[in-house]
Amino acid sequence: MSQRQSEETVSSVSSNTSGGSSTQSTQLSASPSGQQRSSSPASTSSTSKRKGDDYVYFERSTDSFSSDAVSRATAAKLKLESFYKLAVDAAIERNGRRTELEHRLNQAMIPNESKEREIRKYRKLESQHLRLRRTKIRLTDFRTIKVIGKGAFGEVRLVQKVDTGKVYAMKTLQKAEMLKRDQLAHIRAERDLLAESTSPWVVQLFYSFQDPLYLYLIMEFLPGGDLMTMLMKYDVFSEDVTRFYMAECILAIEAVHDLGYIHRDIKPDNILIDKNGHLKLSDFGLSTGLHKTTDGDFYKRLIDQDKQRDPARNSVQVNAIHLTMSREQIATWKANRRKLAYSTVGTPDYIAPEVFMLKGYGKECDWWSLGAIFFECVVGYAPFCSENPSDTYKKIIEWPNYLYFPEEVHLSQEAEHLIRSMMTWANSRLGVNEIKNHPFFYGADWDNLRYIAPPFVPALSSITDTTYFPTDELGNLPEQLEVVEQVGSDKDLAFLGFTFKRFTGGQAP
Repeated sequence: MSQRQSEETVSSVSSNTSGGSSTQSTQLSASPSGQQRSSSPASTSSTSKRKGDDYVYFERSTDSFSSDAVSRATAAKLKLESFYKLAVDAAIERNGRRTELEHRLNQAMIPNESKEREIRKYRKLESQHLRLRRTKIRLTDFRTIKVIGKGAFGEVRLVQKVDTGKVYAMKTLQKAEMLKRDQLAHIRAERDLLAESTSPWVVQLFYSFQDPLYLYLIMEFLPGGDLMTMLMKYDVFSEDVTRFYMAECILAIEAVHDLGYIHRDIKPDNILIDKNGHLKLSDFGLSTGLHKTTDGDFYKRLIDQDKQRDPARNSVQVNAIHLTMSREQIATWKANRRKLAYSTVGTPDYIAPEVFMLKGYGKECDWWSLGAIFFECVVGYAPFCSENPSDTYKKIIEWPNYLYFPEEVHLSQEAEHLIRSMMTWANSRLGVNEIKNHPFFYGADWDNLRYIAPPFVPALSSITDTTYFPTDELGNLPEQLEVVEQVGSDKDLAFLGFTFKRFTGGQAP
């Protein structure tokens, strides 16, 4: 058919359509419920000029829909948006990888056969990547070996992937508790940081997924336990051993800061030891307030409750905190240390004063926390430890009156100066470069720390050895996760986009 014949046909159809509806006396508007209503005169006039007198338009409104229908429609919209956003982002990343490969091959002075080989290799990897993206990860893909940790809202389990036999640490978090305690932003920050990070100083995330009850983070298993367990076992480190661990912690914290995050809860519990004896940072959800440890208001409420329970106490009695602790009190603190780590209260021993004061803070707060760990490594206990968290909080707020180095502990001038330079007010605290250049770290090979033999290497009997985890303190926990409260479908939308799968260059993670 010629272009002129097509135009005549369209004109004829338009004319017939107009003629067939010209008898309509008024313009009508169809609502979603199927009822027709008259439009306003002004609207009719303007529409007539644009569309013609026979134009029928629909008024889009959800007024006649039930609340259930509206919520379902909203849920569908959000899920579709999330699905296509992820698909588009993946396509952009894939195109970027292809462009980068082509650019690299064009710049390289290699034969065409080698270029074709590289392209075939790239296509194979991309095919495997797409296959991994289509694979749905479920809880049934993993077999529980042992529970190795327990927190306020979930557990950490040693699991083995059924199809590959690889071993992981699986962190579970209860969705209902996350919603109740308003921790969505925190668990999202943990997931995003772990997914984004490729640093050897940060624990690696391989998968994240969810079901109606729990969120799951499948991470690498670090069989050496944590620094808290080592401190409880050895009590005090030498300055040489402390120097090694502090140097690795500095690089780990720097890696987190470079990603644009603040850990905010640096403590020995969150510093893990890999199979080679080197350190990695973990528990970024806890660091942003998963426990109440980073909630300054929480400890203020504790003090207020103390006052309410005993009105006769005056301010002098409330603030009567011992400068030092007896050996018996220190032993009690150490005995309760693990229990506090498992509780919703947590331990405030390592948190910077500006976090409690709620006046705003930056990445400087992480260096205070590392200074407190430094102190514990060489002294044997945390600098502001007390028999209850509220006294610890008060000591930290008034730290100039309570930062005390015991006379029986002999430290080098460099060590004490560095601790004091890290545990000071935020505006006077040393930054990462100043810490690295401090005389205490004189001669440190910062670029090759991970290749230096560490002072302790875990002696492991198998890939599932949990000798360095205090599993006996956890009691007899069931292998199956307990059935907890399920969140509604509308609230479950808050966890959209939580799923993640790490592509490891063709190897099954």
